[in-house]
Amino acid sequence: MDCWSSPPMFNDEFEKLVLRVNAPRVTVDNVSDSKSTLIKVDSANKRGSLLDVVQVLTDLNLLIRRAYISSDGGWFMDVFHVTDQHGNKLPEDGMAERIQQSLGPRGRSCRSMKRSVGVQSSMDHTTIELTGKDRPGLLSDIFAVLTDHKCNVVAAEVWTHNSRMASVVYIADESNGLPIDDHDRVTNIRQLLLSVLKGDRDIRGGANTSVVSMGSTHTGRRLHQMMYADRDYHTDDMGINNSSIGSDQRKPVITVENCLEKDYTVVNLRCGDRPKLLFDTVCTLTDMQYVVFHGMVITEGAEAYQEYYIRHIDGYPIRSEAERQRVMDCLEAAIKRRTSEGIRLELCSEDRVGLLTDVTRIFRENGLSVIRAEVTTRSSQAVNVFYVTDASGRPVKSETVETVRKAIGLTVLKVKNDEVFVEQQLPPKESAKFSLGSLFRSRSEKFLYNLGFIKSYS
Repeated sequence: MDCWSSPPMFNDEFEKLVLRVNAPRVTVDNVSDSKSTLIKVDSANKRGSLLDVVQVLTDLNLLIRRAYISSDGGWFMDVFHVTDQHGNKLPEDGMAERIQQSLGPRGRSCRSMKRSVGVQSSMDHTTIELTGKDRPGLLSDIFAVLTDHKCNVVAAEVWTHNSRMASVVYIADESNGLPIDDHDRVTNIRQLLLSVLKGDRDIRGGANTSVVSMGSTHTGRRLHQMMYADRDYHTDDMGINNSSIGSDQRKPVITVENCLEKDYTVVNLRCGDRPKLLFDTVCTLTDMQYVVFHGMVITEGAEAYQEYYIRHIDGYPIRSEAERQRVMDCLEAAIKRRTSEGIRLELCSEDRVGLLTDVTRIFRENGLSVIRAEVTTRSSQAVNVFYVTDASGRPVKSETVETVRKAIGLTVLKVKNDEVFVEQQLPPKESAKFSLGSLFRSRSEKFLYNLGFIKSYS
């Protein structure tokens, strides 16, 4: 009988018992590697274990330089080489305890409430989810509706990809800072936002808004789920992808092939490295109902290489060309959704109602299009990040940026460059695929041999 064929309730209770008896063991090693800290995690295995660990490390703002994954059978064993955001090793004091607590039963319940955009207590806010066709000025219209209806945007995260937009917005009542519990008022706001999202006729089936219960899903994971449900991994009918104009040379290289010897599907990918990349790919595979049994992650300079041995939750490897292509398309979309196209603008000022409306209106009036945004409130300070292009998805002229900065405030809005993760042009696809295979065969031969995996692809 397949390990997932038992009744779900029995499996859930059994997993909880096993996890209570075999709590995750976390060790932090600052000796073995001269450039990074090794974090080793051993625990009883369950579906989603890998995503849980990667999510914890990501929420701690750690950069995962290398990773070795093994979760076949009843035990989960991972090794992560990590640094802080500046490339330094981590202090050992308390780090293992923090990770271990986050992975325990109490940590799992808190982790569902963790918001990547920095909401401190999700019970104090109303959450609105939005999906629809992207267009210049859309974010300005959304914030204007919320301001007109006395809503303060406490935090938000906005992604665009392949002409689609998804956002999770946390709002509170302007007068008292509490969640909006007036059903008629919430319904009216939803209808107005839906009208804004629909705009011109949407050939993909329209827009969507919803008010959701707090703390159900991690924000980053929820955005992936929303865009996947909106089928952003398909190009639109016009073949336009405004969020990636001029980025063909940075297109991820992804291969999906079956391993005959061990009855796995092997996924290899190569792309520009960036923070949260591992979370995005693991999140996508997990939500597509695939289980990662073994894997390895390597970063070399500005590039990242990932290899996964996977099966569907039904226990089988990929069984059709259509399924193989869908996995490739969805992984590519997951990588691109958070890729930092455009100029990064950081806004830091005293928070006030209507601030986002004013800022995004100025962007719109100067022909800037927001392709990704992270809105946070820390005490009384608004700390917001916007990635902007012109209305055609191309780089913004420096004089336009300066005009916008003068209108908003030169000390309030600043241009920031990512000094650590500068994307480099990749070689042509054919040579990249060869290099990828060569890299994994040379770097992972001993690791995979010890696990019993000698590659043989169909």
